[in-house]
Amino acid sequence: MYPCEYQADYIIVGGGSAGCVMANRLSADPNNQVLLLEAGGTDSYPWIHIPIGYIYTMNNPRTDWCFKTEPDKGLNGRALNYPRGKVLGGCSSINGMIYMRGQKQDYDHWASLGNEGWSWDDVLPYFLKSEDHYQGASPMHGAGGEWRVDQQRLSWVILDKFRSAAAQTGIPSIEDFNTGDNEGFSYFQVNQKNGQRWSTARGFLQPVKNRPNLTVITHAHADRLHLEGKKVKGIAFDIKGIPSYAKARKEIILAAGAVASPAILERSGIGHPDYLREKGIHVLHPLPGVGENLQDHLQVRAVFKVSNATTLNEQANSLVGKVKMAWNYAIHRRGPLAMAPSQLGGFAKSSTHYETANLEYHIQPLSCDKLGDPLHPFPAITASVCNLRPKSRGSVHIRSIDPYDHPVIQPNYLSHPEDQQVAADALKLTRRICQADALQPFKPEEFKPGIDIQSDEALIKAAGDIATTIFHPVGTCRMGQDDNAVVDHQLKVRGLSGIRIVDASVMPTITSGNTNSPTVMIAEKASDMILNP
Repeated sequence: MYPCEYQADYIIVGGGSAGCVMANRLSADPNNQVLLLEAGGTDSYPWIHIPIGYIYTMNNPRTDWCFKTEPDKGLNGRALNYPRGKVLGGCSSINGMIYMRGQKQDYDHWASLGNEGWSWDDVLPYFLKSEDHYQGASPMHGAGGEWRVDQQRLSWVILDKFRSAAAQTGIPSIEDFNTGDNEGFSYFQVNQKNGQRWSTARGFLQPVKNRPNLTVITHAHADRLHLEGKKVKGIAFDIKGIPSYAKARKEIILAAGAVASPAILERSGIGHPDYLREKGIHVLHPLPGVGENLQDHLQVRAVFKVSNATTLNEQANSLVGKVKMAWNYAIHRRGPLAMAPSQLGGFAKSSTHYETANLEYHIQPLSCDKLGDPLHPFPAITASVCNLRPKSRGSVHIRSIDPYDHPVIQPNYLSHPEDQQVAADALKLTRRICQADALQPFKPEEFKPGIDIQSDEALIKAAGDIATTIFHPVGTCRMGQDDNAVVDHQLKVRGLSGIRIVDASVMPTITSGNTNSPTVMIAEKASDMILNP
């Protein structure tokens, strides 16, 4: 017996990007009793809603799990901070707000692996269903949905010129990254409304939180699932230290993310038998793929000093500049406080070997040693570039049976030779862009990694020194039909009943772009599969 016990038709574990969508859709039927469990708190923290507030929500235990990776050989022994949202809205409450679907080929590849119903043509209607695009409805965009997509509310001359320089280098300027082919440079569209962050908590959960058939419990930390034979019946968790239990009459939906969902499975006796036994856990259901197949986008952050240009470095390092920025946001909801971490984006090929763009650029009118550090005292831009489809694979596994013990996150960045070559080629492409005529009035001077670093071998090592995650972990409970897959094409855990996984962990391969909106799409599709079997 537990001090607190609950029952519901559907129990959603994780009130993040996917969980808020699921709570909205499943509770739309008044006959469904829905329980949403979120380990973090509410999204009342003001910095969540001010776009620049990501610098105060990441690495803040109020809103972030504050995970760290293990020291990584590909990063020359460095460990990285690994932000994951610990609040209603999850990562959509602390991320960079970029609206990005990826490429048509991403989803067609999923379908080619035997995942019926996951091709581009299959998933596009679910992107459109959620969307509320600032330009209204069109064949490629939706209107009236819960997921607001806006233009950004500021501009920088130096970014305009970088876009022109890219065009001079052979990378065209385009208007929309979300038509299935995103090659080119443009300004990112963002999940904002009137200059404020638009998380899934605001878009999907807030409007329906008073439905009588929906219960939301915050500070509910998941421990383990309860199995009877091969059926999942409920979940044990605690509410601020009080042991609690919830029984599912129909299904439990794990939506805890690519780090936490495999950890919950392993604590429950579901995973690789050898690993579970090593941790003293009785094996209830062997699934060797749990926690494996971790993929992430590693961004190589090249920094260039500039002259004759305004960047955020000067404004943020000046008291007058800070006052002006605060005033502009308070009165107009514009200016640097309204900006996403990256404004200008680009997709390109690191070589002619690739059929579609395999690089993504995030161009920022600022520079610092790492996220959260003070901005440099000189004008500069950061040209971050990531390999969209890395071949390196890592893992996430529990460190112990203690549900409060942070998991072992081992990304294995740059462990594959192809990823190493892409990193070197990406830095060389960035240099070519910065040497184009459009940028020469601003005298770009390479600060990091440094122009003296020239050979591929030296560039690969430098990439290991300056690269960091762009916060896109996926794949640790991947969808598929083989023995190492964790869920099937309906997102049901293979060999079990009463449980699905609905979050970025189910992606077989990472999408070619930012992963938050594909996670929203996955939740939309999962909801439809549950409600319309």
